[in-house]
Amino acid sequence: MTDQQTEHRLPPGGMGQPAEGNPVIRILAVMALLLGLGLVFGVLATVLVVLALVVIIFLHELGHFLTAKASGMKVTEFFLGFGPELWSFQRGETKYGVKAIPAGAYVRIIGMNNLEEVDPADEPRTYRSKSYPRRMSVAVAGSATHFFLAFVLMLIALGGYGVSELDNFQVNETAPVEEGVESPAQRVGLQPGDRIVAVDGNRVADWPALTDFLVENPGETVTLTILRDADRRDITVTLASIPDEETGQPRGFLGVSPKFPPEQVPVLEAVPRAGYEVADLAWRSAAALGSFFSPANLTDYADRVANPEARSGDDETTSAEPADEGTRFISPVGFVRIASQAASTGVYEVLLLLILINVFVGVFNMVPLLPFDGGHVAIATYERIRSRRGKRYHADVAKMLPFVYGVVMILGLMFLTSLWLDIASPLDNPFDAP
Repeated sequence: MTDQQTEHRLPPGGMGQPAEGNPVIRILAVMALLLGLGLVFGVLATVLVVLALVVIIFLHELGHFLTAKASGMKVTEFFLGFGPELWSFQRGETKYGVKAIPAGAYVRIIGMNNLEEVDPADEPRTYRSKSYPRRMSVAVAGSATHFFLAFVLMLIALGGYGVSELDNFQVNETAPVEEGVESPAQRVGLQPGDRIVAVDGNRVADWPALTDFLVENPGETVTLTILRDADRRDITVTLASIPDEETGQPRGFLGVSPKFPPEQVPVLEAVPRAGYEVADLAWRSAAALGSFFSPANLTDYADRVANPEARSGDDETTSAEPADEGTRFISPVGFVRIASQAASTGVYEVLLLLILINVFVGVFNMVPLLPFDGGHVAIATYERIRSRRGKRYHADVAKMLPFVYGVVMILGLMFLTSLWLDIASPLDNPFDAP
């Protein structure tokens, strides 16, 4: 949502269409070209994920548009993309269209602040003239849309695909101690799909509990209880002893890697769980965002920008969850790379990526500073508090312009530095199995 109003003249040809050529065909041709390139270069899934992001951006602005219309505000433009205009049409008082660069979308609502001049006849339909609840509904609509999308996608992920739990694991593959040396798992014939349910008669709680036990018992002979195709059997195995890479101390080694098959969540359980998961992600995203702007993390970020090759061990995010430290923004280049990694991994990973994007953008957009939607929420709330006895108070946006320019400069700096890092020091694949 933007707080400025501009005028775009309709090109010749009527209804905002170019004088020559069919605009619909042009748009379809661009989409066909993108999909065709995706097929030719084997990146169709990546193209579809990027297009999904464009749809998410469109739905954000659609939330603003629908609530503004419902509140009686005048919306003069609704465009998908920026830059040169590909196609547009006028319906009623609103011009709709598509622009060449699919890097966002915007709606133009008149009278977003006290600086904008509008026709006196349109003043009752300005954003600034509406009641506090109506202005709030428009301001929060974008982030509310993101949280709703995240909730729906989480429902699909939980109920349609399922969820992987640490206590539901199977053997994924067996690995040698070193090249040419069989591991204990290979010697006793452990196979992919085997489920290790007990050790020496004690039930295994989850994968971390099993690995802790194995590491702490180098050279010991243990009895593994496994399930193979519903057949329960005991296997006696002597663990290998290998030196720890960091301490040099001996550690037990079995030679298996896990996989965590997903289990579908029943609908009645999935609904509250989806709500909890989205709320938890929102809280952790807000915490990560706040920690990023702490002095220590800003200093660390500046060091990484200056020395992108000097990556400390745990600086990078190695999971698809918000990190407590080493968090950084990603540029469009980084997003395309991560989208490709998610698309090549599986449907669940794509859903997870889209969920995280929706949650983070929803949180980030509520930062109480202009030009974010949270800035409009803060202004509307401040005006409501300052209003007395039916007399409306209007905040002077002119006094806030230096802060707005500062925020825009910071956003520009973050874009450039994140672009530099995504080129010079790309993030590790967050979907790689540990």
